[in-house]
Order: sequence, then C-alpha cells, then structure tokens
Amino acid sequence: MRRVTLVLGGARSGKSRFAEGLAAGIEGPKTYIATAEAFDDEMRKRIAKHREQRAGDGWTTIEAPLDPVSALTGAEGFVLVDCVTVWLGNLLHHGRDLNAAVADLCGALDAAQGRIVLVSNEVGLSIVPENAMARRFRDEQGFANQRLAEVADEVFFVAAGLPLKLKG
Repeated sequence: MRRVTLVLGGARSGKSRFAEGLAAGIEGPKTYIATAEAFDDEMRKRIAKHREQRAGDGWTTIEAPLDPVSALTGAEGFVLVDCVTVWLGNLLHHGRDLNAAVADLCGALDAAQGRIVLVSNEVGLSIVPENAMARRFRDEQGFANQRLAEVADEVFFVAAGLPLKLKG
C-alpha cells in the first residue's frame, strides 16, 4: 500500500528532522534519497553532516541530484526524498524542464509502493526576489509544492520545529 507524505517548511524550520522522525520505529528498509550536489566546501560540509547524522540508523543513502525518480522507482519500505527544493534548483541550474520533471515525480509517486516522505521548502512567504531567475525559481517551487500536495496523502507544514498537519 502506498502512502505519500509531503513535509513543507522554511529554511532551518525542522522539516528534515521531522521527516526523519517519521521513520522512527519502522522495521525494514529505509532509503534516503539525497538531492544535494556539492558545488563548494560549505555544501560538502553540509552533506557530510547529514550523512553522519543518519549513520547507524539503518539508512541506505542514494545520491540523486538530478533524477530522484529513478532512485524512488527501485526503493522499498520507507523512502525519504530530501529535498525537492534542492532538486529543482539543480534542474534549473542544468537547464532541465522543471514542469516535466515534477510531472514525472508525481507519476512515480502514484505508482510507488510503501511509505514515501518528501521534504520541500516553502519559499513564497518572504519578499519578492529582485531578479527574474529567482522569481522564476520561487514560482516553480510553489507550483511543484501544489502538485505534490495534490498527490500526497498527508501534508505537514513545519515552523520552529513544530509540525502543523494540513492534509490527511
């Protein structure tokens, strides 16, 4: 049986910690689909810290900065995709079709089995960005979140480490 959860929140809101906590007590395989790319030292340190935090908790990590759909298709049990926002940024950086990619992800979620948790940033709560690329990214992120929320069985918004259930 498929169950999809979308966890939204701002930067440093506690959304990833909340999403990882949903796996507590889960027996069987746990897969962490990581979307980050290490473009600089700061990002390499962040990625290393995240890996270290998951070490010993039974997670299998799959690095999928451009194609989490392929990783999701083969994963079993509890699957955490962290994060949609970084993935969309990667796609934009590499000139990929964001609309088609989000449609592919939604299709994969519909066909998937097991428990899937997606983490995504809510980026539309702040000021309007000053440049066209940043505005496009904000808009695409908002559209992606809406489409994912539509196919998700449950949706949470996390602020200050506190989850608020929006759906399900």
